[in-house]
Amino acid sequence: MSRELKKRNQITKNKQNENQGEKETKPAYGMYSCVCYMIKLAAKYEPLILVSGLAVTALTVMQSLANLFLAPMVLQAVEQNVPAGRLAGTIGVFIGALIVTGGISNYISGVDRYRRVTLRGIVAALLNDKAATTSYCNLSDEKFGFLEDKANFCTRNNSSATEAVWNTLFGLLRNFAGFIIYLLLLTHVEPVLLVVLLATTIPGYYLNKYISGWGWRHREEEREIERGITCVTDEAGKIEAAKDIRIFGMRAWMNEMYQSGMRLLQAFRRREAGVYLWSNIADLVLTFLRNGIAYLYLIRMVLDGGLTASEFLLYFSTVGGFAGWVWGILSDFVNLHTQSLSLSYVLECLKYPEPYQFEEGAPVPGERDTPGEIRLEDVSFRYPGAEENTLKHINLTLRPGERLAVVGLNGAGKTTLVKLICGLLDPTEGRITWNGTDIRTLNRREYYTRFAAVFQEALLIPGSLALNVAASEEEMDAARVRQCVERAGLSEKADSLPLGMNTPLNRQVYDNAAELSGGQYQRLTLARALYREAPVLLLDEPTSALDPVAESEMYQQYDRMAAGKSAVYISHRLASTRFCDRIILIENAGIAEEGTHEELLGKGGRYAYLYGVQSRYYREDYQAEEVYG
Repeated sequence: MSRELKKRNQITKNKQNENQGEKETKPAYGMYSCVCYMIKLAAKYEPLILVSGLAVTALTVMQSLANLFLAPMVLQAVEQNVPAGRLAGTIGVFIGALIVTGGISNYISGVDRYRRVTLRGIVAALLNDKAATTSYCNLSDEKFGFLEDKANFCTRNNSSATEAVWNTLFGLLRNFAGFIIYLLLLTHVEPVLLVVLLATTIPGYYLNKYISGWGWRHREEEREIERGITCVTDEAGKIEAAKDIRIFGMRAWMNEMYQSGMRLLQAFRRREAGVYLWSNIADLVLTFLRNGIAYLYLIRMVLDGGLTASEFLLYFSTVGGFAGWVWGILSDFVNLHTQSLSLSYVLECLKYPEPYQFEEGAPVPGERDTPGEIRLEDVSFRYPGAEENTLKHINLTLRPGERLAVVGLNGAGKTTLVKLICGLLDPTEGRITWNGTDIRTLNRREYYTRFAAVFQEALLIPGSLALNVAASEEEMDAARVRQCVERAGLSEKADSLPLGMNTPLNRQVYDNAAELSGGQYQRLTLARALYREAPVLLLDEPTSALDPVAESEMYQQYDRMAAGKSAVYISHRLASTRFCDRIILIENAGIAEEGTHEELLGKGGRYAYLYGVQSRYYREDYQAEEVYG
């Protein structure tokens, strides 16, 4: 085992020891809030869940009462010498009622199951919508990521809280109704018996409530272990990692990492199982005391002549049923408490604070298709948890229609600058304005419509090539899609595909999907940006998969396409952006140099030095190709 692996395991074990003494903290949303949210959601999208649940609850209570009175009634009829025909008829009525109510209840429950699944899907859709529309900065917030993972887990299957809560709620209602009815029946018995029944049932509830929260109190420990396992499995499953795993022989190391995580998880599960084992033992002891005392008391009443045989049978069944109703109520409260802990994650995720203004923000000044002036005033930015600023004291103005190049070494902060300009991030200090208005006061979604961006890593939609260009099936303009594909230089590839523009992409979804090379994929993202027809074009090293000559040609093509628009080009190859109106060099978290290509070369500074290094490398590379070609 490597030293790093031992260190990681020791850190995890230390966290385990710390979490063992961790006190339970109150969830963000309590049981009442969670239940009300689910009821309101059902009333809005699937109101028949509430109606059918109440109907099944009433039918189930009726079945329980029919079963309770059937045997004592038969015994009483025998004691009173009731004619056999009359007795058979009465039994037939009871049995018929049980069959009818049972059939209706099963039918409603079967149909209702699909409604509950649908509602669970609606919750999943709401979570997906939150993830897709939340303020971009939330996506790098560790707490939001944790809540998102936990909330999505609550919609995974039929036993997840967003669906199972209905069984608990209507079960609680059913048990409460049965409790009231049986309590009225037991009012004829010594009240001491009721005290005994309650005294041996209620402690079990509080014990189970505490134990059911064990997993929630130790959630951070479980999360830390599962995150390590998931990291290994995710990386091992990526096609990009397949080459390194084989070339560098990393399989044994990754397997050891995985096995180490599984050992920690198994140890955690054993501790969890031990806690629940003691809970089951306590339940068994309390059940024995409860039933034993109650039955001895009823037997004594029979021997004293206080009860007939049929009454004994009725109360004997009632005592067991009463304890069952009480235990059912308390168990349902335990389940509801546990499910509410899960539902609290859902609510906390859906209601996670939004730092940005959206519909409540002010309209973006200016016309939708007209570039605006973007100004950064003493802007600094630091990522959460970072010790130093990624950018600091940036003063920059992008004039309407200007072509700006942002260059610098990898990690200089170029991509962060673009994210600040288009409003994905807000500055830690300073402000960014659009036509003089602070963008933090604007409708951020409307502000996004002013930009078309091509980032280094863009989304490949599981759909046709045309869908990937239009980014939406609604009101897709096929002619405009085709035009953008041609302008991006991808028409030859599109024409060679089996279904042309309708050929599906993304083989994770479609077996017959086409594959694009790195350069073709970047041309596809360019076509998507062109289709948007936004007044500001942002290109974040969109040609990284191309060689220097092809990159230069592509940037020239971008320049022709960006006529009349503002454009920001990012590249670590300085020669590719010579055509821009202005170039800024980002270094040491700030703007080190600024000017045109010729001006910066004339200064003989850092830009000129880097340009000389790169151009010499390309010349040597070109000469080598001539010699060995």
